[in-house]
Amino acid sequence: MKNSIYIGIIFLLLSVGLCAQNQGALVSPRTPHPYSGVGDSLSVMIIPDIYVYPPVEFKSITEEEKYRKLIRDVKRTLPYAKLIYVTLIETYEYMQTLPTEKQRQDHMKRMEKDLYAEYFPVLKKMSLSQGKLLIKLINRECNQSSYDILKAFLGSFRAGFWNIFAGIFGASLKSEWDPKGKDAMTERIVILVEEGAL
Repeated sequence: MKNSIYIGIIFLLLSVGLCAQNQGALVSPRTPHPYSGVGDSLSVMIIPDIYVYPPVEFKSITEEEKYRKLIRDVKRTLPYAKLIYVTLIETYEYMQTLPTEKQRQDHMKRMEKDLYAEYFPVLKKMSLSQGKLLIKLINRECNQSSYDILKAFLGSFRAGFWNIFAGIFGASLKSEWDPKGKDAMTERIVILVEEGAL
């Protein structure tokens, strides 16, 4: 296993060196991009991060079952967290084009109604643990808590209401992502799911 990793790294380094010699190649995100210097040229290749984790060692069958359940929950909730991020960016950009505060508020009300109608049936089928995970994944994707997002768009009163509502079920919209602490295993799973390794 280690030998194949070293061979892969050597292959990547050699391919970068060979590509540097071929300046007539088409430029794409996966091929080197030639930059001209004074009397010289450089070839740059952007390689995505590659994560290699040691195998997970379980102390009990229960621990292994919890791990498999976490994988299932991440696969179920991660697409929604990413969708929320994209929707957030698009909404913010669109609202910047609206000239008055009234138009922005009207748009938010329509959007809230449409999103509720479209996604509430899906979200209500999620388990409590999946709902809590989704709140944390939103924080991971958007780099701010669900509470802060709601507060920015709906105001502090409505954000507070939804946080109290979540609290009834033992969740908090103020939950924050801790990739190096209590969410380390979930972060590992998210990265592997994103890479298609799980």
